[in-house]
Amino acid sequence: MHVEAFTFNSFMTNCYLCYDDGEAVLIDASCASDAERQEVLRVIDENDLELRHLLLTHAHVDHIFGCQFFESRFDMTFKAHEAAVPFIERADEQAEAFGVEVEPPTVPTTFLAEGDTVSFGTVTLDVLHTPGHSPDSISFVHSDSQQAVTGDVLFQNSIGRTQGLPETSRSQLLNSITEKLLPLGDEMRIYPGHGPETTIGRERHQNPFVKEALGGTDEGVGWRGPTGAGR
Repeated sequence: MHVEAFTFNSFMTNCYLCYDDGEAVLIDASCASDAERQEVLRVIDENDLELRHLLLTHAHVDHIFGCQFFESRFDMTFKAHEAAVPFIERADEQAEAFGVEVEPPTVPTTFLAEGDTVSFGTVTLDVLHTPGHSPDSISFVHSDSQQAVTGDVLFQNSIGRTQGLPETSRSQLLNSITEKLLPLGDEMRIYPGHGPETTIGRERHQNPFVKEALGGTDEGVGWRGPTGAGR
């Protein structure tokens, strides 16, 4: 599986185009401007890709800026966890809270849950429910290539924010990391919602939040990005 990473909008939110054998999925269409949307389309066109699925790791506003555009362009809707529905329905309120504007995606009717799979090309992604930063957080794992797109769960040297956002839980987030992500193995490459890619092994040994969860004493509140917006 090839993973093309983009970083978009004022929150520096990552968007991923994953593809194999001429087919692709788009995860977290965070592109907030026409130039950013065209950047994704350029990669799709240059690689002659058929877009098979539109996916969300979770529906916080910084991850959905470009959703409506791609829904209209490819005549399909985003798939997400069922708990994403209230966040999408209140997308305008989310945007107002951070002083931005958003065109919300369609409220999904196809939901993804723990144990589901998403297929494209020769790739099958496993869906893990990884709540804590948001109740709808899910991760997409490709075991064969040792790659996972995890949204705002685990970052390089940090974890998703659990303060100042609705329906967060630090204990639940740490449990998602220790019970769902760490067992994927140290070689698993992680593509997070913000910041650079990393590996499970690196974060197991160097991330102070993970060390805390595993019995260390480091304290913290999670990564806060530009303007203090939640990650």
